[in-house]
Amino acid sequence: MSSQAWRDAVRQTLPVMFGYLPLGAAFGIVAVEVGMAWYAALAMSLLIYAGAGQFLAIALFAAGAGLMEVAVATLMLNSRHVFYGLSLLKRFQGAGWRKPYLIFALTDETYSLLTSQSSSSAQSHALAFRMSLLNQTWWVLGTLIGAALGSAKLFNSQGIEFALTALFIVLTLEQAKRLRQALPFVMALGTGVGALLLLPEQHLLLGAIGSASLLLLAHYHCKVRPVASQESTHAN
Repeated sequence: MSSQAWRDAVRQTLPVMFGYLPLGAAFGIVAVEVGMAWYAALAMSLLIYAGAGQFLAIALFAAGAGLMEVAVATLMLNSRHVFYGLSLLKRFQGAGWRKPYLIFALTDETYSLLTSQSSSSAQSHALAFRMSLLNQTWWVLGTLIGAALGSAKLFNSQGIEFALTALFIVLTLEQAKRLRQALPFVMALGTGVGALLLLPEQHLLLGAIGSASLLLLAHYHCKVRPVASQESTHAN
């Protein structure tokens, strides 16, 4: 691989770098603040690399949540990657040994970069691999910096754990802006409050997620079934 190819990849990932370095550092600091060893935080960014999912995981572990709750919550949070992956099936064809890593390293920001490429040639696969690898490098580097700062206690990090709350507020607002529908958020609020009132703490998260999912499925069924029946009637 030529140095020019890597320079091109670095140039294209610079916007991601400016986001991943501070957010990765915030994750590293928060992880150390809740009692995680610096190398464990680093291992999460190397082996899991889930961004918001990592913040969620350390928050749940710090609150005493079980492994099953963490797994389900992370699955729900990152389920959007299934649709990302489906839209990249053709683009990843012929990627060879790079394909497993391209799948593993697929994040929101990397997806945006990959879909901006116009070709599915071997050269494009090589560029996609370099960009994916660099994006994870920025995240891992940010985590390492944050974990080092948190371990050294060079500054007062009190309140930095709010980064998680702020992150999910932003994600919720982005989803609301994209969907432009109030019903899913009303359901989420209702099931969350209901779980707080009715369920023990260790089952709160699973209960809220399960209830919200069932309500959304029921709403989808009630909305789609009449339309299907009308189409069937018109066809006959």
